[in-house]
Amino acid sequence: MTTTDQITELERAVRSVPDPEIPVITLDDLGVVREFSADPRTRVVRVVMTPTYSGCPAMEAMTASVQAVIERQGWTPQVQIVLNPAWTTDWMSQEGRKALARFGIAPPGQASGPTAVTLGRRTVSCPLCGNQKSEVVSEFGSTACKSLRRCLDCREPYEEFKPL
Repeated sequence: MTTTDQITELERAVRSVPDPEIPVITLDDLGVVREFSADPRTRVVRVVMTPTYSGCPAMEAMTASVQAVIERQGWTPQVQIVLNPAWTTDWMSQEGRKALARFGIAPPGQASGPTAVTLGRRTVSCPLCGNQKSEVVSEFGSTACKSLRRCLDCREPYEEFKPL
């Protein structure tokens, strides 16, 4: 395998690391991997990541997982955490949003750009039945980046990934 092939495979492996809190979505699909570079001369891999929010408790596990992937391939990891610009749900891939919905978590709506002004509550589609009528049970779900909702049609509770 050429060095270029090794670096390509290494980048794929880093970007494929699952999120420790929602393992159906990769760090790349979540949008936290911002940069990847590898120096074949020094065998150092530099990965820049942005947490979903400042103080995210999963960043330590994410960093350890990324470092382990790099070390298993015989390279030296340098993982840098950056807070600026702040992470936004707009960085999530479409595949990541679909994975959240399949897992039963309502994916976030768009967080930036033109926003339609509506009177009343924001609608969130239930990932279980598709109904858009729900109520907020708690502003915080199992993590600070999710809220807990209940569908008013199927009556099932579900989490929503908050648009940030």
